[in-house]
Amino acid sequence: MIQLNYRDAKPIYEQIKEALRRLVITGAVAKDEKLPSVRELASELAINPNTIQRAYRELEMEGYIYTVPGRGSFAAEQSEVTGRRNETLLKQFDEIVRELLFLSEEKEALIRRIEELAEGGEKQ
Repeated sequence: MIQLNYRDAKPIYEQIKEALRRLVITGAVAKDEKLPSVRELASELAINPNTIQRAYRELEMEGYIYTVPGRGSFAAEQSEVTGRRNETLLKQFDEIVRELLFLSEEKEALIRRIEELAEGGEKQ
């Protein structure tokens, strides 16, 4: 389910968060499906439960999961996630585009890049 890269500079909780986010987005974890408990996942990954708790807490704040006291954490419905996450990502996108334009990146090059990504292409 989740694989960690201990050589990655990215913190472990971020890796867990990204992996779980990807599972929810792709539908690998269905809406309302129960996620492993903090203890279960910590044991499975052989890491501190506080690390898992931090990842779960941040995913809940972002709207990807929800917690029912005494029952556990569950994958949220996509429509609940989409609005909040889109808003956050669009703000980041705006900041990045402004900086690229400031750094003399051509508007047409940015537009082409977006079109290529929208058609399913990968840009590195």
